[in-house]
Amino acid sequence: MTSSARFSLRLGVYVVIVAYLCGDLFVFNGPLNRRIQASRPDSPESIAAAKANGVVAQVFNHGITRSQLDRAVAERLWLSGKSPDSLTPESLKLIRYAALGELIDHQLIRLKVSVNTLELPVSDEEITPRLDALAARFPDEAALAAAMRSEGISSRAELRERIAARIQQEKYVASRVTPLIGVTDEEIAEWHAQHQAGLATPERVEARHVFLSTHTRPVDEARTILDAALADLAAKTKDFTTLVQDLSEDPATREAGGALGWLTRDRLPPDLAVPLFDLPQDQPAILRSKLGLHLIEVTGRKPAEPRSIEESRAEIVAAIESRKRRQAVADFRQSLRRFEGHRVRIFHDMLAD
Repeated sequence: MTSSARFSLRLGVYVVIVAYLCGDLFVFNGPLNRRIQASRPDSPESIAAAKANGVVAQVFNHGITRSQLDRAVAERLWLSGKSPDSLTPESLKLIRYAALGELIDHQLIRLKVSVNTLELPVSDEEITPRLDALAARFPDEAALAAAMRSEGISSRAELRERIAARIQQEKYVASRVTPLIGVTDEEIAEWHAQHQAGLATPERVEARHVFLSTHTRPVDEARTILDAALADLAAKTKDFTTLVQDLSEDPATREAGGALGWLTRDRLPPDLAVPLFDLPQDQPAILRSKLGLHLIEVTGRKPAEPRSIEESRAEIVAAIESRKRRQAVADFRQSLRRFEGHRVRIFHDMLAD
């Protein structure tokens, strides 16, 4: 066979192969085309396989599993002091979707951060406090290790890497929203005008006490002792400082003559705050709280006082910045979800209980 004949034969074979591939892919949906289509993340086969593995949502083809969602829901409930049994099915459903939204946003931001890693360095000084705070939530190392295994974390080193990644995400979001949270003098003045009552220095009383715990003795016994002490004060046979030294079981105030300093209502338990603030000045009385009995005397009063803009500037700026930051973060996450929405797929049937 001549060389030209061999060339013609090879060319014919190539043409046949190319023609078959074109027909398979574009005309009659042959085996190759079906295999390619089945391998696509959005194909029925791929979706079925993902659901079989417990995936409830995908972000850029990264799966979020039912177990991850369950843990996120459990943490939300734990932080809010609630349990699934205390919620209606509709309320629990809303919490599940909110938790899923957090996981989706987390994944979207993680992918954005992955291309900006060098711009967001994280130091050991930033990681270690987070790691220590996380470890403190568990009773011992075994419990922490079990929690790490449930999250697929094999070692402390990997845990540090995950914490570093989370800090990077926070920095990335902060870099996008910080320019939006500046505070102007006009905003400060407006906030001051609208929140004067909350910014005012609250009413205060200065007090001192003789304290007896009712956890270590009967209430009647403690009251008898303080009734006698109150009688000594009235008869002026003993002064308040002497009674504190002789009787008081509050070590924090005993060496200071029972002085509690200047108190606001929010620094006291309600069962003590209400009667104490109603007590006339320089008229000692016996009051009861959850801890015990107090022979207590109000020695001074200061009414609520308004504060000027300059006196409350730092507090106002912090409040406005906090509000703006929350809104800016929410807006950023919404815009990111809108921009990358076509990359997010939620399998609603997998969220049904």
